[in-house]
Amino acid sequence: MSAKTHDTHTAHAHATHDHHDDAGHGTLRGYLTGFGLSVILTAIPFWLVMGDVLGDKQLTGIIIMVFAAVQIVVHMIFFLHMNTRAEDGWNMMGLIFTVIILVIVLAGSLWVMYHLNTNMMPQHDMSQMP
Repeated sequence: MSAKTHDTHTAHAHATHDHHDDAGHGTLRGYLTGFGLSVILTAIPFWLVMGDVLGDKQLTGIIIMVFAAVQIVVHMIFFLHMNTRAEDGWNMMGLIFTVIILVIVLAGSLWVMYHLNTNMMPQHDMSQMP
């Protein structure tokens, strides 16, 4: 490798590995906060289902979906370090895209499960049984 090529390569390597002050770097406190929120956001829906607290299955399903959406946002903020300051706001664009995909996936899943439950369950006529 020539001296000029080596200098160019070294300059390029240093330029691509700069650390910006506005980038989100995780701290132990941030990770523990994210972990604590994740545990809580998992334990509450588990308790709702296992204890049959609400009694209404549709309401329980909606609440679980809300907790799942909040947990995804918690993971994105505390573990993926997405915020408006880092990378000139491009992380916010990623967050908006993720929220849009999340809404599509949750709404599609509910739609599919509702229609499978409605259309695929066998209808037994108990009056014709011997």
